[in-house]
Amino acid sequence: MLNKEEQKILNSIYIASENDPNKPEFPADNPKFPATPTYKINVKWFENVWFKDESFNPTWTHKDRMAWEIVVTYREFLLAKKRWQLKWELPFMSIISSGSAAIAIQTQLKKYHLPNLKVLVDFNIDKKIEEALVEIWCELYKTDLSKKKLNWSDILKLTNNIWWFDITSSDALSPTKVFYDWLSYEIINSSPDYCFIPFWTWNLYENILNINRKEVTTINHDPRFNWDINKLRECNFMWATVNDPKSKAASKLYSPHLPFAHFWDQWIWLFKYSWFCWEKSDVYVIQEKFLDKAIKFAEENKINFEPSWLSWLALFFQMADIIPRDKKILIVSTWKCRL
Repeated sequence: MLNKEEQKILNSIYIASENDPNKPEFPADNPKFPATPTYKINVKWFENVWFKDESFNPTWTHKDRMAWEIVVTYREFLLAKKRWQLKWELPFMSIISSGSAAIAIQTQLKKYHLPNLKVLVDFNIDKKIEEALVEIWCELYKTDLSKKKLNWSDILKLTNNIWWFDITSSDALSPTKVFYDWLSYEIINSSPDYCFIPFWTWNLYENILNINRKEVTTINHDPRFNWDINKLRECNFMWATVNDPKSKAASKLYSPHLPFAHFWDQWIWLFKYSWFCWEKSDVYVIQEKFLDKAIKFAEENKINFEPSWLSWLALFFQMADIIPRDKKILIVSTWKCRL
């Protein structure tokens, strides 16, 4: 049974619909679909380049979409408690984060008066990020993340949370949990020929390609889907990452032990072989010289940035010679977290 405070929290979490584009659920304060704008930008030698701008989200990052899904999960806990099925207090959640995910999630937890997030960070975390996490009441725990790959049990032990849930992956909530379904539809409805996205985590990668596969193989399309199937099959989804811990973009894009990755070479090969996406879809390692070029471009154009955020631009520069100039290019800016 809920107490008065819990009932108040439950009443404050409103979900308009799961997938009705006329009744979107995000962002909670002003729901709309699409939730963030896409606009055309001028890029030398290219005719049709568009920019998906996730900086319009509450903490300036696509992680706000995941954060909302965590609030929705707490709503399910509250409903279970109201039905007398959950007899304990609301659980705590743990996560490994370099900053943006934890800040986005904790911002929402704090807003709805839900249990504070337990955050596992590396010993070498940026001091400004650490201060921001503490300021919004995250419970911070430090370890050496380079030593070994941590499973969910390790993470819970290291965050003093052994009886509850790790949300670093989607495994605790559901192996098939879709954090970015609305964003994925906003992206594919833009009908790009080439789509460039920073490779922050595997979740966004999986969500977009799995939704892509779903829409090209079903006759019962999601109401949010609004494009041509063959055009969707011919989109190249290109993800930018680094494999050098000394890269300027390493703070967000590099991990010696990326936990819970469901992506394998065979998986993406099957997608391409089955024509769920086009042949250049893949995760690409960006060369540092192109990241330097992207940084210079941002500085000359007075763009506020951190190097990892510019990985999409670096990959675009790296691939520019093989991309036809008249093709539609969508650049998805997951942006950087507000500190």
